[in-house]
Amino acid sequence: MPISVIAGVKATRMELLALKKKKQLAQKGYELLKEKRDALIMEFFRLIEDVKELRDKLQEDLAQAFQNLKYAKMIDGPLKLYSLASSIKPTLNLEVETHNVMGVKMPKLNIISQNGEGAQHSLIGFSSKTDDAKRYFKNALDTIIKLAEIEGSVKRLAEEIEKSKRRVNALKFIVIPRIEATINYIELHLEEAEREDFTRLKFIKRKLSEK
Repeated sequence: MPISVIAGVKATRMELLALKKKKQLAQKGYELLKEKRDALIMEFFRLIEDVKELRDKLQEDLAQAFQNLKYAKMIDGPLKLYSLASSIKPTLNLEVETHNVMGVKMPKLNIISQNGEGAQHSLIGFSSKTDDAKRYFKNALDTIIKLAEIEGSVKRLAEEIEKSKRRVNALKFIVIPRIEATINYIELHLEEAEREDFTRLKFIKRKLSEK
């Protein structure tokens, strides 16, 4: 598909110089956007690896938590554990912030308070398995929050990568080729005008010499 020239452009030397400068700026913008896109892609895959590691950690923490909970039920008894769980008011307060990574606003989740008044509930009189189960469930919750933060960042990075790809492709396949096509059009027009002027001058000189 042939690239069309920029509409409304005058075939003058001033316009030619302006277009050549515009082409340089477009090429510089293309290189910068390409570098940004590549950096975003690298960060994207780094975070994907973090997500995989955190998911593995979450599975391990939950497996340990339920394993210790099973032993705690055997040692402390289900009624005693139910009484403990009922006495704790489950609350979780999060603060959502954003931080800037290469122009992309990424979410950051901070735990303000956790488990409310029951957070310091005494486990005196309970087996170590109950304490271990509590610890692993706490670890799992922290991992879930971190996962939510990173997966949110991955989503935003993916969106920004798509935007960068569209901009890079637009510059590479539309903007710069149209500028180049317009430059070629003006150069051809100016060359043709020069040839016509030269022919006209030769004709005038010949006519003058015949007199």
